[in-house]
Amino acid sequence: MVKMNFGGIIEDIITSKEYSLNKALSVLKDEVIAVIGYGIQGPGQALNLRDNGFNVIVGQRKSSDTWNKAKNDGWIENKNLFSIEEALDRGTIICYLLSDAGQIQMWNIVSDKLTKGKTLYFSHGFGITYKNQTGIIPPKNIDVILVAPKGSGTSLRNLYLKGQGLNSSYAIYQDFSGKALDKVLSMGIGIGAASLFYTTFKKEVYSDLTGERGTLLGAIAGIFEAQYDVLRENGHSPSEAFNETVEEFTQSLMPLISDKGMSWMYANCSTTAQRGALDWKPEFKKATKPVFEKLYESVKNGTEARNVINANSNSQYRNRLNSELKEMENSELWQAGITVRKLRYNKKS
Repeated sequence: MVKMNFGGIIEDIITSKEYSLNKALSVLKDEVIAVIGYGIQGPGQALNLRDNGFNVIVGQRKSSDTWNKAKNDGWIENKNLFSIEEALDRGTIICYLLSDAGQIQMWNIVSDKLTKGKTLYFSHGFGITYKNQTGIIPPKNIDVILVAPKGSGTSLRNLYLKGQGLNSSYAIYQDFSGKALDKVLSMGIGIGAASLFYTTFKKEVYSDLTGERGTLLGAIAGIFEAQYDVLRENGHSPSEAFNETVEEFTQSLMPLISDKGMSWMYANCSTTAQRGALDWKPEFKKATKPVFEKLYESVKNGTEARNVINANSNSQYRNRLNSELKEMENSELWQAGITVRKLRYNKKS
């Protein structure tokens, strides 16, 4: 482990320098890693594990779109691509990478296959943390671990192919074997994590749900819409409103923040922008912190989990989702975005 200083808070972080790929391969040399689900996280994790030399199989429903996707990715039926049930029988480490709703639906089948000494692996703490609602309660005679990449499976795979990785968290819920720590670190290195930081199943899902509903997706989309509307209501054109709301943020400022941090980005803006941003930042924090507190409490008390489970169990949910996304796509804000993005690549060589 390497000790990292986060503004005076010291955390132990694991990287491949401290925990090598060779060590991970040695720890898991006798394991059959069964990746159940080939949707969001499944492909990236399975392919990275395979390319890193681990014994990996994929379990997926036959004749489904994702079954065909797995075949196109080089998984071979009856060699390393099986039905979910057969993969569960063959696997010693069960990577449960179905959606949260899918995990609930498949749990009775999966739980019957979790014989003594196996390992159940998650990349999200939802099912375990909200077990009273999901019914996902693993047997006591197995290890239960988690590695949660801080990004999509597609990003995990693309970064791996570039020789890079995603930061990821890890957690242990049950350590029946006494070897759960080595297993979880080995899995993290195996899937291509750039670094691994410790968490718990509960903290992982609390932070994840808050982030998704907050700055990662919900809050940023709402802020975009609010600023765009105000500019348009005050006579600004769609192109001007979009460029000042979204385009400059995503194409100019976010890369600077990602590369060097917020203060560095501020230092490389005009003095007019610096002063205004520093003056208004406390106002936005004051206005939004109560919303985040309300959001976190909703995550903590299980309301968000209940909403998700109820929505996904509704047979009309997919239609509702498609309608909501279509409404967003067809809004003036994001239609303006289509045009602006085309202009982005209009520079003559």
